[in-house]
Amino acid sequence: MTNHHRSVISLQVNGAPHRLSVDNRTTLLDALREDIGHTGPKKGCDHGQCGACTVLLDGRRVVSCLTLAVAAEGEEITTVEGLAGDGELLPLQQAFIRLDGFQCGYCTSGQLCSAVGMLAEHAAGWPSAAGADVSPDGPAPVLDAAEVRERMSGNLCRCGAYPSIVRAVLETAAQEEIAG
Repeated sequence: MTNHHRSVISLQVNGAPHRLSVDNRTTLLDALREDIGHTGPKKGCDHGQCGACTVLLDGRRVVSCLTLAVAAEGEEITTVEGLAGDGELLPLQQAFIRLDGFQCGYCTSGQLCSAVGMLAEHAAGWPSAAGADVSPDGPAPVLDAAEVRERMSGNLCRCGAYPSIVRAVLETAAQEEIAG
């Protein structure tokens, strides 16, 4: 392979800089797992359908298996390893543990990153398909179980921990007063 198929990129992952030489076709997921060593994002379906690889890119949730690493240059990437600050779990992570929001744990990292992103989206007033009115001037969405299920629908759990995940997200939203 000639050098015009490779790029040297800088990625900011969980606050730490990383400089990599990658094939331009390298996914963000592969760069995170194989080049940087963050194995929290999981390779599930590798087609963007299961959400196990979800990470936050400048606070927005993305499936890293469909995101090219070169497209993430210059953006802040947060994996599940970067959610907890100073060794203390987020209230959302604590709620997942307390309410058994994970079973085998394979999807948990993607579920957690997605939940952090969706709570921020909801707090910003972004509508979802669960709402009756999705117009920009529509009412602020109320975060109830149906709303959480719709917003988290891109993350699959083969163990069926959905009720516990929804409870954990709703409990966290209530604690953070963003239930709307």
